[in-house]
Amino acid sequence: MQHAEGMPLIPSHEPSRGRADGWAPPLPQGSLQPPGTPSVPGRPGNAGTAMPPASSTTGQCPLHPVGPVPAPAVPGGLSVPSGPVHTVVAVLLIGPAGAGKTTIARHWADHRATPTAHISLDDVREWVRSGFASPQSGWNDSSEAQYRLARRTCGFSARNFLANGISCIIDDAVFPDRPVVGLGGWKRHVGPDLLPVVLLPGLEIVLARNAERTGNRRLPDEEVARIHGRMAGWYGSGLPIIDNSQLDAAAAARALDQVVHTSLSRIGR
Repeated sequence: MQHAEGMPLIPSHEPSRGRADGWAPPLPQGSLQPPGTPSVPGRPGNAGTAMPPASSTTGQCPLHPVGPVPAPAVPGGLSVPSGPVHTVVAVLLIGPAGAGKTTIARHWADHRATPTAHISLDDVREWVRSGFASPQSGWNDSSEAQYRLARRTCGFSARNFLANGISCIIDDAVFPDRPVVGLGGWKRHVGPDLLPVVLLPGLEIVLARNAERTGNRRLPDEEVARIHGRMAGWYGSGLPIIDNSQLDAAAAARALDQVVHTSLSRIGR
């Protein structure tokens, strides 16, 4: 993502620009906010106060498109090295339940050469303690609303990390047949330069890993198989796919690192 340090990415409430599936082209270089962004008091070029409309389907509380928390200055006047290894980047790690997304994302973030945050959708969703709507009890409007709110919260956090020079990796089970609330939705929440990578081991692997889970994160085998089958739709999509059936967390993280470096090199970053 080519942007100046301290520059926030597209606010999550920004409407789609040009396509029905939610995909949006990058902003022109040097643009700090897209046309039509609600104004915020105390920021240059803004006059008045406006709030984005509240969602009628999710019950989300609208957030002001506030600026990032200022990043501390580099001590001693040192400069941050450039190049793919040191690029501030946002990665979306996609995969079915039991693919190892959270473990691999955490390992990748732990071992990067530059500051990197890991944002787990499931962790954020489980911030709701009283009134938590578990999909295991049946998919309904409440569970859908909490997933949407968690994704928006993840996007808000990711934009703030990125604007302060901290890379991030988000993990979520994103389906290829739901572009508006899936990949397109994540690009609206985080920014159009989000790098999606698919983690897709074999079915027997995800079934075995799911069997080791406990609590809300363990799903019935039939549901795991159904999710895995839908994820196969990513083949032929053009997105990079890592089969980590025979890879431990460290090896899978290295494969992810190579994919990210290759993607950055292709877009000249």
